[in-house]
Amino acid sequence: MFTIGDFARHGRVSVRMLRHYDATGLLRPAHTDPASGYRHYTAAQLARLNRIIALKDLGFTLQQVQDIVDEKVSAEELRGMLRLRRAELESAVAAAGARLVQVEARLRAIESEGHMPTNDVVIKSVPTVRVAELTATAASFEPQDIGPVIGPLYAELFQRLGSAGITPTGPGVAYYEDASEGGGRISVHAAVQVSAPLQDGAFRVLDLPSLDQAATIVHRGSMDTVLPTAQTLARWTDANGYQPTGYPRELNLECPENRDDWVTELQAPMTRA
Repeated sequence: MFTIGDFARHGRVSVRMLRHYDATGLLRPAHTDPASGYRHYTAAQLARLNRIIALKDLGFTLQQVQDIVDEKVSAEELRGMLRLRRAELESAVAAAGARLVQVEARLRAIESEGHMPTNDVVIKSVPTVRVAELTATAASFEPQDIGPVIGPLYAELFQRLGSAGITPTGPGVAYYEDASEGGGRISVHAAVQVSAPLQDGAFRVLDLPSLDQAATIVHRGSMDTVLPTAQTLARWTDANGYQPTGYPRELNLECPENRDDWVTELQAPMTRA
């Protein structure tokens, strides 16, 4: 048998926790000395302790934990519950990471206020280009809504192009429009330049119209961090007497595996105010 201190060390819990589990009846010692009151545990009780801790980490109350362990939850059932909880935690971590990226982007946008690098913005025309594209709808133009839509769209587009034996002839072009259903929803177009006949099928091939006048700026890094660059473009537009006529296009100049090394040109269509 183990003393309560030894058992706590083997179970990686505190002595105080074991005393609480004893008081609530969740995990009684195998033996309590009637004279000294010292508690003693067996190695076999580690199995129950492991289930208690695992279920607590899943978010169950102690009463719920006791109800479950007293019904002899099997190891396989417990593994399934833990896998589900792991997936939930991974999703929460990913969401928190994405929020942190956007917080940092907002901070950089705030820090850049009043320090507008006007030489980074170039006015030019953008010619008509033939593209193959897939389209889907995002809930809004916020990064957390656009990112999960456009990434899978491009993956599916390249897979379909490969199946059709079509090789892209130039960079990708992402562009956006207000969705017909309204409510702030956005039509997301994941496109890539191709040399192929106009068609509608597994993907659409169309001629993306030219832009007579576009203010352009190059963004270096993941598109998750594009906000300061986009707002620099917006401030330049306003300061120089232009008015935007649509959402900026995103021309993917370089897209290596490391998203932090991406190079993207924003092309904002505009006219004189």
